[in-house]
Amino acid sequence: MGPSVSASARYYSRTASRLEEFDVVVVGGGPGGYVSAIKAAQLGMKTACVESRGTLGGTCLNVGCIPSKALLQSTHHYHDLMHHFGDHGIEIAEGAVNFSVDKMQEGKAKTVTGLTGGIEHLFKKYGVTYHKGKGSLAGPNSVAVASNDGSDVAPLQTKNILIATGSEVTPLPPVPVDNAGGKIVDSTGALDISSIPKKMAVVGGGVIGLEMGSVWSRLGSEVHVIEFMDRICPAMDKELTKKFQTTLKKQGFKFKMKTKVTKSEVTGDSVTLTTEKSAGGGEKTEEYDVVLVATGRRPYTDGLNLEALGIQTDKLGRINVDEHFRTAVPNIYAIGDCIDGPMLAHKAEEEGIAAIETMKGFAGHVNYDAIPGVIYTYPEVAAVGKTEEELKEAGVEYVVGTFPFAANSRARANGSSDGFVKILADKTTDRILGAHIMGPNAGEMIAEAVLGIEYGASSEDVARTCHAHPTLSEAFKEACMSAYDKPIHF
Repeated sequence: MGPSVSASARYYSRTASRLEEFDVVVVGGGPGGYVSAIKAAQLGMKTACVESRGTLGGTCLNVGCIPSKALLQSTHHYHDLMHHFGDHGIEIAEGAVNFSVDKMQEGKAKTVTGLTGGIEHLFKKYGVTYHKGKGSLAGPNSVAVASNDGSDVAPLQTKNILIATGSEVTPLPPVPVDNAGGKIVDSTGALDISSIPKKMAVVGGGVIGLEMGSVWSRLGSEVHVIEFMDRICPAMDKELTKKFQTTLKKQGFKFKMKTKVTKSEVTGDSVTLTTEKSAGGGEKTEEYDVVLVATGRRPYTDGLNLEALGIQTDKLGRINVDEHFRTAVPNIYAIGDCIDGPMLAHKAEEEGIAAIETMKGFAGHVNYDAIPGVIYTYPEVAAVGKTEEELKEAGVEYVVGTFPFAANSRARANGSSDGFVKILADKTTDRILGAHIMGPNAGEMIAEAVLGIEYGASSEDVARTCHAHPTLSEAFKEACMSAYDKPIHF
């Protein structure tokens, strides 16, 4: 953060203004990029967006957040039918229940196509010029475009450039990915598995691995999670992830913690993984039908020509920016996965809007304490703000309020009462510092906590706010009651 800008003056010339055509050119059409482009156009800026994929929406919409949620929803319906419909009096008296992976994949593809087309419609609606090709920095006021169809595109002249090129899968050398082969896959390949594997290894106990593991576990796969650390999702609240892991075990997940993969070998229709303890020793081998490598992502900045303009990156390849998302060249900005911070689509969107507002002379700002994270398993897991571990490390005195969904009437009526809500509040001021939820619709419920943190609400503020009955959100209210006083129903 905070790069020097003194060297950037050389990039400006007296003739630059005569060459400028756009107010801003956005390089990258993912959630951060396309949202930035639309916002810029809404603010009256002449805007262009360059995206090489051929469709808008980036990793998230095309091969990430959206298609994975489509698969999670389809398999959740199937799992409910097979395991929980009987609880509601729905019985299948005769005949077998068949699950079509092809039909599920068709539904996923239809969702993606509809949404990507919708973004192109929004570009037309707001007058954003869209170039299908790879963009690179030809200068401080120029973006070169290598068109996907090979046609010549003159460099785009612009007052400002916004880099929103996102991220890519981080390779794991002992387990080389071959999505086309279908045996060792990454998050993209996992979306296109064409048959249900009997036994699946997930290398990496993070969000992506646990979500995709859930998809295939629900369909009958035996899922083994191999995690280098001593717990899953290590950046999240420890109590939350401990209970989450226990829940996943009940669903059939098998966990190999503090374990690393040292070798992989594809032989015919199986993959043999060699593992050992993270600290070394205890070598073992085991065969799987499919191996998913989900050990993280890294910034994608290849071919941008950053070095030629003096734009620095850190040791992890993230572009250095100041608090206003400016790089070392002050009219070139960067947002999203290619800069520091959590790799989340909504984080990129907020940064993009803030950067565009800054270009227009407004006070663009992002509150990083109010950026939620969600794991779309079942039950869902969601969090925002500080964890207990972070508060302890910072020496902040706090109080904890919790409330189980087992004591929530709507959750009990729905037959989905696993999980709890946990609120962390400042011991002196009662201001909400963090919220952590595992339970049904946690991804929707977390919005109340985000709003509370954004506006500096206390746990008592939320506890004294009327919540409709019966709703799942009453569990959030009662957790806040627990933080400042006592809950009613537990």
